Amino acid sequence: MRKTMLITGSTDGIGLETAKMLTSLGHHVLLHGRNPEKLEKVQKTLLELKGGGRIEIYVADLSLMTDVEALAKAVFENHAKLDVLINNAGVYNALDPITQDGLDIRFAVNAIAPYLLTQRLLPLLDTSGRVVNLSSAAQSTVNPKALTGQIRLSDGAAYAQSKLALTMWSRSLALSLKDQGPAIIAVNPGSLLASKMVKQAFGMAGRDIHIGVEILSRAALADEFAAASGQYFDNDSGQFASPHPDALDLQKSQEIVGVIETVLAETLVVPNK
Repeated sequence: MRKTMLITGSTDGIGLETAKMLTSLGHHVLLHGRNPEKLEKVQKTLLELKGGGRIEIYVADLSLMTDVEALAKAVFENHAKLDVLINNAGVYNALDPITQDGLDIRFAVNAIAPYLLTQRLLPLLDTSGRVVNLSSAAQSTVNPKALTGQIRLSDGAAYAQSKLALTMWSRSLALSLKDQGPAIIAVNPGSLLASKMVKQAFGMAGRDIHIGVEILSRAALADEFAAASGQYFDNDSGQFASPHPDALDLQKSQEIVGVIETVLAETLVVPNK
């Protein structure tokens, strides 16, 4: 059955290659990016794929929570149902790491924006739907002051903490929804894959990016992930595994969710309850 899927950050890297694979399978893919011209170019490329599904494009800067709101609203206006949301967009380093909202861009894009987008799109995602969150093998204890933009961290520290924050809220939201919402799964697609982010951060080509593409496609479509809500899949080991211990601590996870909701309230957006 053909599904409707939104993939954030789908104009390059793992997001783009995953969009190509899912489109070639006939699925209706909603592409997201910051650059309209780049999005239109990608859309044209995907429409040329043999047997490809429908393509839509959505422009939004996920470092700005108002843009996240606008993205969710635009998807709502065009769709009554969404089968899969892949929160793929991510940032490791940036020339200016502080957003207009005063947040570290790693926390904003990697953890806070996908939380808000997921919350806003939950009404479109029924119990057969899935939310696939791109986590990482790099996870370290979250400093709430860094999450709220009060202190600055190194690129590596901010990235690792933002990915743990994402993993923590994934499990917390999954447990709170139980069987009343979509499956929410955090996935480490594989370490040091050949994405633009890896090239910029580490100056290396990286491993075959299709390692990540294949696991994201499985997470979106395969039966093995249908009942895996709240779990963490480590593609380095090729199996469901334990994330950082903090992600298994429900109280700590709920505290991080509370900090994220406070940040959103202070940027004039409050997640739907």
